Amino acid sequence: MKKLFLFPLLCLAMHTASAQTEEQKDSIKKTNLNEVIISGNKFSEKKKNIVQKVDVISQKQMTQMNAQSLADVLINTGQVFVQKSQQGGGSPVIRGFEASRIQLSIDGIRHNNAIFRTGHLQNIISFDNTSLERVEVLSGPASTVHGADALGGVIMIKTIDPKFAKNNKVAVTGAQALVRYSTVNQEKTVNVGMHVGNNKVASFTNITYSTFDDLVQGKNGVDSIMNLWKKKFIIAQINGQDSMIANPDPYKQLSTGYSQVDILEKVSILQGKKIKHGLNFQLSTTSNIPRYDRLSETSNGIAKNAEWYYGPQFRTLAAYTFDAVKMNSFFSDLTANLSHQHWTESRNNRGYQKTTIARRTENINVIGYNVALRHKDDRHELTIGADGQFNLLKSDAHKTDIFTGAETKIDTRYPDGKNNMNLFGLFFQHTLKLAEGKVVINDGLRFNYTTLHSTLIDTAVQFNIPVTDLKQANKALTGNLGVAFMPTDELRLTANLSSGFRSPNFDDMTKVFESTNSMLIVPNKNLKPEYSQNAEIGIGYNNGSFELNTYGFYTLFNNAMVIDKYTYNGQDSILYNGNMIQVYASQNKARAFLYGGGVDATYRPMLHFSIYGSINYTYGRFNQGDSLLIPLDHIPPVTGRFGIRYATSKWYTELYSLYNGKKKLVDYNLAGEDNLPYATPNGSPSWYTVNFRAGVTITKYVQVQAGIENILDRNYRYFASGMSAPGRNFVLAVRYKY
Repeated sequence: MKKLFLFPLLCLAMHTASAQTEEQKDSIKKTNLNEVIISGNKFSEKKKNIVQKVDVISQKQMTQMNAQSLADVLINTGQVFVQKSQQGGGSPVIRGFEASRIQLSIDGIRHNNAIFRTGHLQNIISFDNTSLERVEVLSGPASTVHGADALGGVIMIKTIDPKFAKNNKVAVTGAQALVRYSTVNQEKTVNVGMHVGNNKVASFTNITYSTFDDLVQGKNGVDSIMNLWKKKFIIAQINGQDSMIANPDPYKQLSTGYSQVDILEKVSILQGKKIKHGLNFQLSTTSNIPRYDRLSETSNGIAKNAEWYYGPQFRTLAAYTFDAVKMNSFFSDLTANLSHQHWTESRNNRGYQKTTIARRTENINVIGYNVALRHKDDRHELTIGADGQFNLLKSDAHKTDIFTGAETKIDTRYPDGKNNMNLFGLFFQHTLKLAEGKVVINDGLRFNYTTLHSTLIDTAVQFNIPVTDLKQANKALTGNLGVAFMPTDELRLTANLSSGFRSPNFDDMTKVFESTNSMLIVPNKNLKPEYSQNAEIGIGYNNGSFELNTYGFYTLFNNAMVIDKYTYNGQDSILYNGNMIQVYASQNKARAFLYGGGVDATYRPMLHFSIYGSINYTYGRFNQGDSLLIPLDHIPPVTGRFGIRYATSKWYTELYSLYNGKKKLVDYNLAGEDNLPYATPNGSPSWYTVNFRAGVTITKYVQVQAGIENILDRNYRYFASGMSAPGRNFVLAVRYKY
């Protein structure tokens, strides 16, 4: 069937496309080499001058993907693996590092806060695709410029800037709108955005509302797996008591739907020709998001949970930015920002046939600053900077009787006293161009200082914890050194050494969490920072018709935090909820290594027509004891993407396949975050999907798009995910852009 789809599209391209001219080939080469990115340092830089691997997702690419969330955008690149435990989520993995071990950045502001966990995170959905100008994925340790948590890489997200008018008359300088419908979850998305301003002041307002019904999984697959992944029951209250009843549609993953609202407001003010002020306000909030995997769990055929959902995932950001260019001094450019971010999140769960629901809520406020200066001449670019963040956390917890409404205090997820964590950094990043730009050297160094202070007030709710005051102060030095050699206009060779670090946060040090009835995770004040050291090489070739990029890396992961058996006050078990439970804690026990590589290629035999493919591989193990090697968790299977595309200025069409290899049980980490209970008896099966999309501009400002995702209606799951991926999905969208 896949060949039947490929053949007519290939024939169409062969008959309608013309061969590329030498001028067109040269233009493609120059466009790739001179593409401007910002993830290499705090200022715009040509991609060819950045040694680390950077993948750029443009606004045009995101528009044509028509993805429902940024998590789905990353999946569609074929370069980033994303884990999912519920529809309203997505946890990106870069080279085997996930969650708090990679850094998210929005408009140059660090998004990671002090309760980011090493498990799976859902924060990526709080960034609205329709408001984004670009996304840059920087692979490998990147702490020199970006600071803490960049052990595996950085996902840098850039929102759309306001458009200025050409004169001092206030006018609408741009507008956008979107209406999209998807069948697999009855998605309905509406977006409206508008630019207003003159030649001195401009604003951009963008509002998006989306609603998603329960997700339908694919109906084609191996019978044993299909039977395992069907949602066979739902919970209903009958005569005031929970009852398990048959799911009328086993392919419909009930309790996965949610809704979301995103608002972006940006204002830019020009002060002369060299100075720009900016105001940036962002708000993202969701409805309750059901935790599908927990709602599917059973014990001896009986459901474990009647309710399990995240409360509204609420995020705000308010920031002021200052940019100065072409200053008459040694440092010609300056950028600085001051920001405040706030998050509210909660976990709400009620056991099957229990009458009380436990609610644990976290409120975290973060004040941050960034300042950087750049010197630039014909041979040197030097950036120096400083940044800091101040995290304040408030935790609350209680249980509520669902019939009477009576509330009782319970133990909080994090300490319920004073909680603050501060991060500071000083850095420089240098670029040296030699041999008329054919050799480019990147080098940099960063000093990091972090502090954490947490007090436990109400420790007697469930048990007495001996440690009621936790304090830490950590220092770290990280750096990078790399070289890019371009012997010809077509060939680029790179080699790079880089390091990253992550200091223990509240989730690592202070969390009290009962993960099972026989395992209690308790605080550990002796945790130390994690470090990664990375070596990588890359080869890039682009002659206009054929483009190839390949890379290989080897990473050492030292002081890695793992959960293992622990003693508290000399005891290996504690009385908790009326049971004696084995004590565990996060500890710096693992010395891990990771290696891998990948290939990304595109062939353009004719004008407008291209064939492309990519594949990526990661392997990871850690030492347990002197010689025993244990699989490292978070290591994704082989991922890939292959397709053909025909695009003109008026329309485009694309047929492509996403691919994930299998993950054998012997490669699972049994005590980590690989979610063995959601695997099949043979591990995580391999899968591929066949997908088609097209778009046509019917007027100057209006574009109609359509697509069919998972054409074969395959039933599959992303590795470590507790729910099945979408089945066959028809997408229809109408866009307006002025």
